[in-house]
Amino acid sequence: MNRTARLYALVEELRAAAPRLLTVATLATRLEVSTRTVQRDLQALMEAGVPVRTTPGRGGGWSIDPAMTLPPIRFTPEEASALALTLATAEGAHARTAFQKIAAVMNGAALAAAGELAARIVALPSRTDAGVRAAVDHAVATNTALRLTYTDASGRESDRVVEPAGLLTANGRWYLIAWCRTRRAGRGFRLDRIIAAATTRDHAQSHDLTELLRGSTAADATRPATLDPLNAAVAPSTSSGRLTGREGATAPEA
Repeated sequence: MNRTARLYALVEELRAAAPRLLTVATLATRLEVSTRTVQRDLQALMEAGVPVRTTPGRGGGWSIDPAMTLPPIRFTPEEASALALTLATAEGAHARTAFQKIAAVMNGAALAAAGELAARIVALPSRTDAGVRAAVDHAVATNTALRLTYTDASGRESDRVVEPAGLLTANGRWYLIAWCRTRRAGRGFRLDRIIAAATTRDHAQSHDLTELLRGSTAADATRPATLDPLNAAVAPSTSSGRLTGREGATAPEA
């Protein structure tokens, strides 16, 4: 998460809790950064004129003027429940702040329906390191090469530099679909088998996700219908990459 996104996330955390106070330690945990970073960011917000304030002493913390609100959005109970269910499967600080924005504008029946469903959703801890997921998401979003250490299904460890094409989800697992510069072919990497991942400044070539999946066990994968409004606004890219071989196969693994 870059600094601009983090500052916005801080405001969202404080706004969602208002008028309650949040400690620096709590904010640091939620945003997955150090307390020093949070303190520095809160000071920057104050200097920029954002109405955040601190209450010193035991039981103190940081808060924001609850008058800071979002534009009104009306959800039906069914829509609110669907959003709660979808975001429950998402991970990281971005997903949390996204749901805070949605919850902040819900009221009445919609809020009650989402709250009732949320009370019946539980999740096991993710096996994917938060830093790995953040690096993967950043590489996919910015189309930059990614350096990773990966353990395949046989337990063999290798270092790769890959060019991300997209993400695939199957049976509760996430896969990074990418062009592997080491193997010079398309590959699928299970996120929970990526030991380490680091973004680079190297711009990646464009690789079409459908082409990389062609001929693989995930060739019939389709884009989620819920994303159709966004997909319609994005022109598909073209490339000649193809997913080959058994290593890092995109099929769900035992």
